[in-house]
Amino acid sequence: FPPAVFPLSCVVQNYSWGKVGLESEVAKLVASGDPLVQIQPDQPYAELWMGAHPRGDALIRDNRIPQKTLGQWIADNPACLGAKVKDAFQGQLPFLFKVLSVNTALSVQAHPNKELAAKLHAQFPEHYPDANHKPEMAIALTPFEGMCGFRPVEEIVSFLQNVPELRALIGEVAAEQLERSGSDDPRGVSAALRVCFTRLMKSEKKFFVDQLNMLVKRISQEAAEGKDTSGSNGDLLLRLHSQYPGDIGCFTIYFLNLVRLEPGEAMFLGANEPHAYLHGDCVEIMACSDNTVRAGLTPKFIDVLTLCEMLNYTPAPSSSKIFPAAQSQLDPLVYLYDPPVPDFTIMRIEIPASIKLYLISAMDSASILLVIQGTAVGTSTAAASEMSLQRGSVIFISANESISLHLSSPGMLLFRACCLL
Repeated sequence: FPPAVFPLSCVVQNYSWGKVGLESEVAKLVASGDPLVQIQPDQPYAELWMGAHPRGDALIRDNRIPQKTLGQWIADNPACLGAKVKDAFQGQLPFLFKVLSVNTALSVQAHPNKELAAKLHAQFPEHYPDANHKPEMAIALTPFEGMCGFRPVEEIVSFLQNVPELRALIGEVAAEQLERSGSDDPRGVSAALRVCFTRLMKSEKKFFVDQLNMLVKRISQEAAEGKDTSGSNGDLLLRLHSQYPGDIGCFTIYFLNLVRLEPGEAMFLGANEPHAYLHGDCVEIMACSDNTVRAGLTPKFIDVLTLCEMLNYTPAPSSSKIFPAAQSQLDPLVYLYDPPVPDFTIMRIEIPASIKLYLISAMDSASILLVIQGTAVGTSTAAASEMSLQRGSVIFISANESISLHLSSPGMLLFRACCLL
């Protein structure tokens, strides 16, 4: 039998927003996973792609396997996905697993649902390369900050009253409509919120740049005088403005929740949820798609009309954006992040120092295993030989195969991406 469990060498994306050199968790994982890799100290290491995406197909690190990449191997051995996954996702691995190291903010964006994705792809294939939806989930590896979903209305109203430059952009009529909308009428609230956000995003470039400059000048002066600028979200405004001067995205901080995740905490981003990652390192998993509708904090193509039309305008507190992990009933060392979409699930596996032998159990889905901490020798009846696992190792595990880990460190931390249908 050809090996069905094997190590991968994964593709790094050097996007400009990534952390630089060995500041980056991506770079640290790559360097410890493959000691031959040279990390460039002035190069950003933004994303590590663990999967079979055509723009970043992982290389197979096993010379007994004739296929060079994971994508080729899955195409030739589709049964490795597991029977249900293979049928449900047309013989494709349904997820892309990543590590992200974020230094400066990513664009304010949302991902379309399946219906909208098909429509956008048909109309604008150059901007929307496929017809799939793109739910995603991020789990913090280091303290992680992002914006996600609309804030409770009272918070937005408070900013409208404390930030005259924001009010000027939105206009008095729209601002008052939001101020008057009552919590007893959620549809009225969402409608008012849609009008306010759309007015902001469609404001005339020269006008919003003037207002933004006035706001930044005012906040900078107040901060220099030692005043509290939190009523205008001053710290975040100055930070984003220094990264993207003159960008409309700087104003979205008054509409979107700031979510802070501690290591192990997660946020799930369903279709049409506005979001922007700001800073920190995380593992991320997403459906296999590149469809992103952007509207600020970016030099890329922005599609304001589509974004404003598609968003979910339901206000909710930032605490509601943290997605809980559930301890597995089958194995107390496994914590499951199982979102309300079929495409993916992540397991966090924390092996304590007292355990020296641990079984990565078989499941009816292909999975990808990432080592964050610890060292072990892995053996599997489906692997060609024993595998040494250390920080940064990435292993592909075919459906219904298992790995025995013989730990050589006190404890391990692993993440395992899979599809539980």
